[in-house]
Amino acid sequence: MPDLAQSTFILPQDATLTSEQSALEQRIWAFINDNHNTTSTHLLIISGDAGAGKSVVLDAAFAQLQKAARATSGELAGTDNKLLVNHNEMLKIYKEIAGTKSYFRKKDFMKPTPFINAYRKAGKRADVVLIDEGHLLLTMPDPYNKFRGHNQLADILQLARVVVLVFDFHQLVKLKSFWTPALLKRVTRDYAVTHYHLTEQMRVGDAAVNDWIDHFVRGKMLPLPHPQHFDFQVFSDGQPMYDLIQRRDAETGLSRMVATADYPFTVLGGKTWYVQAGSLRLPWDKINFTDRPWAQRPETLHEVGSIYTIQGFDLNYAGVILGPSLGYDPSKDRLTVDLAQYQDKEAFKKRPDLADTTDAKAAIIMNAINILLKRAKHGLYLYAADPALRQRLLQLAK
Repeated sequence: MPDLAQSTFILPQDATLTSEQSALEQRIWAFINDNHNTTSTHLLIISGDAGAGKSVVLDAAFAQLQKAARATSGELAGTDNKLLVNHNEMLKIYKEIAGTKSYFRKKDFMKPTPFINAYRKAGKRADVVLIDEGHLLLTMPDPYNKFRGHNQLADILQLARVVVLVFDFHQLVKLKSFWTPALLKRVTRDYAVTHYHLTEQMRVGDAAVNDWIDHFVRGKMLPLPHPQHFDFQVFSDGQPMYDLIQRRDAETGLSRMVATADYPFTVLGGKTWYVQAGSLRLPWDKINFTDRPWAQRPETLHEVGSIYTIQGFDLNYAGVILGPSLGYDPSKDRLTVDLAQYQDKEAFKKRPDLADTTDAKAAIIMNAINILLKRAKHGLYLYAADPALRQRLLQLAK
């Protein structure tokens, strides 16, 4: 079996938290100890960019908490604690961890809706709830997932004494979980709230590349940096990029193709849907019924991943296909977005409470790009389907 730490937020056995991560773990531990006996709910919100190591710290803090909860004595012995994540692939990893540690139980890890429904039905409150990928919490009813409330965070805050929430506004990818700073403030205004921000970048292995991505997802086109220890390239065709990804995977592993959701697909029906990138044609990722993350399964080297299979996970090298929704305006030298080209209909499901979703939809597309571009530790390769954007990126690469 592959090392559980590969591509995931789980640290290898010989690795340790950074000083910033250790400081946050200690802050979480102090926050829990100070507040778990209070009658009111206390909330700690942890923010930070994709790749800042938020999930790494949350995993370490929850391990420390559950060791104390399952001890025979101590202030936290016997406490009822949960870690929630609204992401199927990440939940698989957490449950796999549970099978390897004596202080974890698989029931310690849940999706938000089952937690809300179970604790509300039982009429009880958890002592501590940690929420990973909190930006994926629903902000509207979702009958398909059996959530009949209006906001999952609001419900969780009523069902726990201490809540530790990992949150990143730049990783919102669906209207049904669309948050704004004003909404988060409104939902949490009746609670004692503490904020903590992680500033490190643990994934993209070069600060100049990370800065280029930050400008790009805001629409600004900058010359590509050429760092010594990070491979950053633009391709005029998808096939050579895929050829290089296959070589990188043979050399280092964890090298995959991913794409924006600009190519038709449906989850049901069993049909194979394809992504076209110049002369390259590869199938979209499939529903993963195994217990392994998408990037760790060898057959997925011959698929194209999406934000739903790669969000929250690491790659060594990423070949990113920027689909037709992304264009280029030469008069302004800026990236453009065409909402009509985006094929993820689930992401754009109607919201009766939002009068105009145009800006929200554009933000979702740019957030998805940010997620894809910040997957790789050692190399990032780009291909743009739009000819004008592709030509401009090739110019910037020179």
